[in-house]
Amino acid sequence: MIRRVAVQDLVGAHEIAERLGVARPQVVHDWRRRHADFPQPIAQLKTALIWDWSEVEAWARKTGRLQRD
Repeated sequence: MIRRVAVQDLVGAHEIAERLGVARPQVVHDWRRRHADFPQPIAQLKTALIWDWSEVEAWARKTGRLQRD
């Protein structure tokens, strides 16, 4: 299945950590291991995983890691 994701919505662990205000990108990988409902990456590069920000944002709102505007 082909899916379209806006370029600005492609994020790695560093961008997720930055957008959610956590100090280290490693926290994102910890969430991935500890929370079965953390979104799956949409791509895997040689040295990085890539997520769709809209999925991560929805997860973060649902779990209280990102406050509603």
